[in-house]
Amino acid sequence: MFEKIVSAVNDVIWSPALVVLLVGAGLYFSARTRFVQLRRVGLMTRLLFRKREKGAEKKGVSSFEAFCIALSGRVGTGNIVGVATAIALGGPGAIFWMWIIAFFGASTAYVESTLAQLFKFSHPSGFRGGPACYIERGLKAKWLAVVFALVTIIACGMLLPTVQANGMATAAMNSFGINPLYSGLFLAFLIGLVVVGGVRRIAKAASIVTPFMAVVYVVISLFILALNWRAIPGLLGCIVQNAFGINPICGGILGSTIMMGVKRGLFSNEAGQGTGAIPSASADVKHPAEQGLVQAFSVYVDTLLVCTATALMILSAGTFNILDSKTGEMLVSNVPELGANYVGFTQAAVDSVVGGFGGTFVSIALAFFVFTTVMAYYFYSESSIMYLCSLGKKFSPKVENLLIRILQVQILSAIVFGAVKEANLVWTLGDIGVGIMAWVNVIAIILLSPKAFSALKEYENR
Repeated sequence: MFEKIVSAVNDVIWSPALVVLLVGAGLYFSARTRFVQLRRVGLMTRLLFRKREKGAEKKGVSSFEAFCIALSGRVGTGNIVGVATAIALGGPGAIFWMWIIAFFGASTAYVESTLAQLFKFSHPSGFRGGPACYIERGLKAKWLAVVFALVTIIACGMLLPTVQANGMATAAMNSFGINPLYSGLFLAFLIGLVVVGGVRRIAKAASIVTPFMAVVYVVISLFILALNWRAIPGLLGCIVQNAFGINPICGGILGSTIMMGVKRGLFSNEAGQGTGAIPSASADVKHPAEQGLVQAFSVYVDTLLVCTATALMILSAGTFNILDSKTGEMLVSNVPELGANYVGFTQAAVDSVVGGFGGTFVSIALAFFVFTTVMAYYFYSESSIMYLCSLGKKFSPKVENLLIRILQVQILSAIVFGAVKEANLVWTLGDIGVGIMAWVNVIAIILLSPKAFSALKEYENR
């Protein structure tokens, strides 16, 4: 009964209207910024590695640290399990729609992160902000800002960690036979060690672990693809053909192909969801547009680099099945023994080239990715609590600290819960959280986008 209710809610939130809204917003932002995501790629990378000014560490985190916190939220289960899920339920063509949502999503990430800088607030722990702030101060809609903050706490503090923990626990079970409960408890213990240290410790851990693991994962992926290099041109053609239903099998699930591509693309790169704007507000930069450009680049790293590496590995090895999302019927059964074991698709792909290595490699990669992603989720939730506490006439550090402690217990409990639950349920719960945040945030940034366009014009004129 509970599963049916969750599925019904998800269908309402993820109606075709949300897909149109996300893609339409990306098109609009791209046109108004004159495709800043293409014009300023070089500048994005230069800003990312620019040294901080003296004394900046007292005001907020560096642009690179904010980038890493946001990237750690983006690079996670969605890049390994999410890509496999997209292929399983939407066919190879779903990857094309992930690319589309990433390309246009980069301009969306610019807008929301620039707005976060324009409307951030000062907190004893440093700069804070995000969608709740620009909704309240920009749109003058305090009630909607409170709703978004509460939804962020529920989504990032309760729903989304279950998805991450489930992917890691499943991979560990496949590779080492570890009881999912033990995997969940171990991850909760590690996360607990970091989150009690606050934003500084989170930023430090993210800036070290996330780039390292992303680079290692992509290098291993490139090695595997190099061994199958002859198949790559054909795979790219297959992705494009299936994206438009040219293949007879995928033609029958074209709607699912587009929906899964957009869903998993948004789940992975978070552009439009608003979460990337939260660490962006914590950065101490010279101009608001700078952090917007940096965050636009993080969308490319996440989807066009890491997600594509996973997709090409799976497709080149042929270690995937295609299922009817409504009936569960297997339409293509390349590896019938895996069924809907999505993480197994990636593990089997690596194993097909380096026998006995796939399970271990994917499990370790997922463990690192999930660790940093859940850290980011905690940061998003904590920042939302700080925002809500700042609304009162009299700020109470004791109340804020109490709520943060409750959040810490909640997010650690969600990790353990997600590790032992069935995969489809936790993915649906995660989709609901992402969808609600996207609905509120995208409408808000469309209304406030002229401020981000003005900031870009001013910055480029300078």
